[in-house]
Amino acid sequence: MTKTKQIKFAIALAIASFAGAAAAADIKIGVAEALSGGAAQYGVAIRNGFQIAADEINAKGGVNGNKIQLVIEDEQGKKEEAINVFKKLIFQDKVLMVFGPTLSNSMFAGGPVANAAKTVAFGTSNTAGGITDMGPYIFRNSVMESDVLPVTVATAVKHYGIKKVAVIYGNDDAFTKSGYDVFKQVLEAKKIPVTTTETYVKGDVDFKAQLTKIKGGAPDAVVCSCLAEEAANIMLQARSLGIKAPFIGGNGFNSPKLFEISKLAGEGTFVGSPWANTNPAPINQNFVATYKKKYNAEPNQFAAQAYDALNIVAVALKGVKRSGNLEADRQALRDALPAVSFTGVTGPFKFRQAKGKDGKPAGYDAEQKPFIYIVQGGKFTLYAGK
Repeated sequence: MTKTKQIKFAIALAIASFAGAAAAADIKIGVAEALSGGAAQYGVAIRNGFQIAADEINAKGGVNGNKIQLVIEDEQGKKEEAINVFKKLIFQDKVLMVFGPTLSNSMFAGGPVANAAKTVAFGTSNTAGGITDMGPYIFRNSVMESDVLPVTVATAVKHYGIKKVAVIYGNDDAFTKSGYDVFKQVLEAKKIPVTTTETYVKGDVDFKAQLTKIKGGAPDAVVCSCLAEEAANIMLQARSLGIKAPFIGGNGFNSPKLFEISKLAGEGTFVGSPWANTNPAPINQNFVATYKKKYNAEPNQFAAQAYDALNIVAVALKGVKRSGNLEADRQALRDALPAVSFTGVTGPFKFRQAKGKDGKPAGYDAEQKPFIYIVQGGKFTLYAGK
């Protein structure tokens, strides 16, 4: 090799080495969401929220000069896939942390994998009770049903003068079962009689038998702990049976799928949310405008929570000096997260540590106040009172 070629080879080697070092400095963050299947109505919006946040953070120079690289996997809204995807992201892709999965059922499956690997699993849409009891590496910025539903019920009761209700819920899903448990406690605390409690299983499309029993009790409202697709069909079939009572829904109602199917059948429904698209804060209005422009669609609560979640992690990472040792860096992020205080598109946010069970270390829940919506004209409208 001539001297000139040797010099060129050395330069090329140096450039390649520098590029490799730069790539290695990227902050790899796993995103495990349901991008196909029934839960994709939530998972796709969540992915979009993460992408907008990553693009904005990287456009401003990243975190301490390092760009965020999202490693995205489809967990299909299935428990077994959540486990597989978590294992791939943590052990094969060697991400710093994992966001997701979409459904609470899936987090109960995948969360223990992350916790055992001492890797943060951060839920942005998991609201079932017990999620953060799995261990100290489990975080979420999704406001729990136990924080939202009492306010939702109290508002609806006052608005309609409700004296008695019927209840329907999915009894084979962690999220809807957890929501039912909270509804039950709230109704008992308010001494509101329940005329009948009906159940169904995921995938059911015919609810006429349950609704006929509900109609017989002549309730002032129907309390529904359901995912959006089932809720929409329940509303449609309730109206076809002549049930005019309004619905009170949980977090699963917060999806465009509700109106795509139910049209105007859900008029008057009350539902709580940690996010208001009408929040005039500049950060929120910029997010809404960016989402509409990029995806030609309206953002929802789940996109907003994902957007805030990545920004929360970015704030934590700014105070973390990464060593290059993956195990140490994962622990450093976990230790920095609990102290983060952030005001994003969902408003002021901070973490609170879960109580845990049997004295075992627990993870961290969201400390936020919910907004209350009423459905008017086939869309969610921020409730302003009578």
